[in-house]
Amino acid sequence: MRALAAAGLRAVAAQRGHLLPWAPVFLGAGIGAWFALPEEPGAAVYALLAGLVALVAAGARRLPEDARPLAGALALMALGALLAGLRAHLQAAPVLEFRYYGPVEGRVVKIDRSASGAVRLTLDRVVLEDVRPQRVPRRVRVSLHGAQGLVRPEPGQVVAMTASLAPPPGPVEPGGFDFRRKAWFERLGAVGYTRLPVQVLAPPEPGPALWLARLRAQISAGVQARLPGEAGAFAAAVTTGDRSAMGRETVAALRDSNLAHLLAISGLHMGLITGFVFAALRYGLALAPPLALRLPVRKLAAVGALVVGAGYLALAGGNVATERAFIMVAVMFGAVLLERRALTLRAVAVAALIVLALRPESLTGPGFQMSFAATTALVAVFGWIRGRWPGWLPRRLRPVAAVVMSSAVAGLATAPVAAAFFNRIADYGLLANLLAVPLMGLVVMPGAVVAAVLWPLGLEEAGLAVMAPAIRWILGVAHWVAGLEGAVTRVPAPGAAVLPVLALGALWLVLWQGRARLAGLAPMALAFALWAGGERPALLISDTGGLVGLMGEAGRALSKPRGEGFVAANWLENDGDAASRAEAFQRPGFTGRPGSSRFSLGGVRFAHLTGRGASGRVARACRWADWVIVSSPAQAPPGCRVLDRPALARSGAVAMWPREGGGVEMITAAERAGRRLWSTPSVRRKH
Repeated sequence: MRALAAAGLRAVAAQRGHLLPWAPVFLGAGIGAWFALPEEPGAAVYALLAGLVALVAAGARRLPEDARPLAGALALMALGALLAGLRAHLQAAPVLEFRYYGPVEGRVVKIDRSASGAVRLTLDRVVLEDVRPQRVPRRVRVSLHGAQGLVRPEPGQVVAMTASLAPPPGPVEPGGFDFRRKAWFERLGAVGYTRLPVQVLAPPEPGPALWLARLRAQISAGVQARLPGEAGAFAAAVTTGDRSAMGRETVAALRDSNLAHLLAISGLHMGLITGFVFAALRYGLALAPPLALRLPVRKLAAVGALVVGAGYLALAGGNVATERAFIMVAVMFGAVLLERRALTLRAVAVAALIVLALRPESLTGPGFQMSFAATTALVAVFGWIRGRWPGWLPRRLRPVAAVVMSSAVAGLATAPVAAAFFNRIADYGLLANLLAVPLMGLVVMPGAVVAAVLWPLGLEEAGLAVMAPAIRWILGVAHWVAGLEGAVTRVPAPGAAVLPVLALGALWLVLWQGRARLAGLAPMALAFALWAGGERPALLISDTGGLVGLMGEAGRALSKPRGEGFVAANWLENDGDAASRAEAFQRPGFTGRPGSSRFSLGGVRFAHLTGRGASGRVARACRWADWVIVSSPAQAPPGCRVLDRPALARSGAVAMWPREGGGVEMITAAERAGRRLWSTPSVRRKH
């Protein structure tokens, strides 16, 4: 055993000079371990972790040289857990603990659209009637339904409405996406809707607080006025981050063609716009020999690109994806200023370290995982082929080959993450990206820069005119590809271990030096085997008791044709099922009628009761059923198990599987999520 440990230390020591890219891996492992804990760590745990970090930092030089990388890895993991815990506690804010219906007043800080297309307002400085200030959430988000008198809200306005609010909802199934956690880190303490017109109480306040948000809204409106239709909405999205004008059909086409990433201001946009500015400044200055001979042209161009990138970050609203993209280009141009190679795995590692230190929670989201997966793969592949282009490939065709290869590499690197989070694979995504992304880089983003430069002179239409045909081409490609037969393949949601194991194998394959890197193929194969062999819950019950989904040979059958549409859609998506809600309702599995149905699982008989008088029918249902699921409060007769609405509010959604030999195994969303800061108590009613 000692000889094996010594061999391992020697193998790690042989990697000296290539260990920096592993730093964000171990920092991320510590962050991931913190998020996976079933209970919130206490002060003693944090003290132990801080002590470990301090001990390694103080005694690193006294350790044997071969042991230092291992000690550093442990310290980074401990530091990652500390950073995640610190960030979570710093983001602590009141969360609504009851359902509220009544007056809501607040200042508009963000405007976007929900999945259903409704305009949503995020408010701060919130006031709720008869709720003590210390219990009022810092921020609430309200969807606007029905006819609204306020046609186009503006950031900074103080508005009032009569709204229905509730705490951020938990997962729609055990182990599913937990919106409460995302809301916690955004300090979003309640979500809801209003069907009544919103009233403006005060115009935007003067001052810099929301000046950028108002400027962004004005630029977005100006772009859409000068470039009407979906093209203008797309242009506004890629220049200001405002996607509120995008039509649902267009967004769906972009998603199904794997072009939805063009809407999010992320690494692609930031890289294209800063790269264009860098090249324009560098070659523009080079055209003036007196300047080119006396000034560090390359460094000046890098500074100019950084300034433009910072302005783009501010204009886009400083969201997480844009911040991450700016950090990555800042590291790249920082390397240029330091006269180092800009595109290396070390630069990617430094960017990842900064992002994880600032926002540890980003590790768990698809944006971080997809952007760094694509960047790491691209840098690794192009680093390997540098100087290895085949001799038969003409030099003039190499840029074309690079575009094809970059699309293929980025697509392959991000496909598993996209499939895991969104339960779909765009089968013709490579084709769509090859037809659209070059125009994005060569025409759309340079046109946006030209429009921005000419805007103060009133000549911005020249830049928009350059953008318009390319945008229409991109949208046309999206609709065409999305309409092809078999454009999308649905995949089931993987187990919790799949992505971490897959990432470990892929990172080992990319980062480890020498033939031993091929060992990374083993965990990658294991991850795909676990994914393929995963078993979806045989029975799912919503946290209201109003919807039940039973898995059968034809797929999951739903207990009713309407209501709880978000839950139903998520269940089917996680199953990898392309069926509509109506099709799922028609599947066999339930007997009786909606609101009073029966079914069996593992030899256990169930009854599902909803609607008026449901609680009064429990005793009669228990004569036949072993379990009764009811969407209202109910008493359980002797010998009958009842899952009523209050019990489900405490437990969250429920999943069950048939047990070998008869019976069922049950797990709840509360059990899977654990007792964490963002877990909310049972929901009570108020107003």
